[in-house]
Amino acid sequence: MARIALFGATGMIGGRILSEALDRGHDVVAVVHRAKLTRPHPALRVVTGDVLDPASVISAATGQDVVVSAAGGGHGDVAGHLATAEPAARSLVAGLRALDSGPAGPRLITVGGAGSLRTAGDKRLWDAEGLSEPLRQIMRAGGDALDYLRAITDVRWTMISPPALIGPGSRTGKYRSALDGLIVGADGKSRVSTEDFAVAVVDEIEHARHVNERFTLGY
Repeated sequence: MARIALFGATGMIGGRILSEALDRGHDVVAVVHRAKLTRPHPALRVVTGDVLDPASVISAATGQDVVVSAAGGGHGDVAGHLATAEPAARSLVAGLRALDSGPAGPRLITVGGAGSLRTAGDKRLWDAEGLSEPLRQIMRAGGDALDYLRAITDVRWTMISPPALIGPGSRTGKYRSALDGLIVGADGKSRVSTEDFAVAVVDEIEHARHVNERFTLGY
């Protein structure tokens, strides 16, 4: 059983991570900012906090094994992503540093973006033709957060990037993973359900296979 602090627990991805973690017997502190979370469960505690505030990170992470951040700027919200992606990574690291998050301290797992994943021809997904400029900005904001984390050596971190398409669907419990390459299925699509993305997040919580690196998944 892991003790988890979860930022973004009311979001599309965060809500699935919350359900998956509770269903697998973990204790969760859900950190909410604006939205209310009403879900009675003996292993769930709900607190208020802000992922952009290191003091909130310290408060939520104290006594926990892992801090998970699924907080984001909202779908299509360029300003929100620019204000959240790298700043949130910096705030999380600052809070965990204050707790001396070395080998004995809480790990950090953060949900990243798909834009920096490499596609055929060793290009980045954000270089694909036909993308709008706002979408490219959102993708690059996620890339900035990854670049920041890759320079961190005193906090144990993991970034998990979704494939090109992610949305509500079925929980199969199956997925393929890779480090920096976009995963494309036999049908030519790069996708995963939010339910199976949550499975991968909780798998990483339980097994810590990707400490201090980014990985991605898909079908």
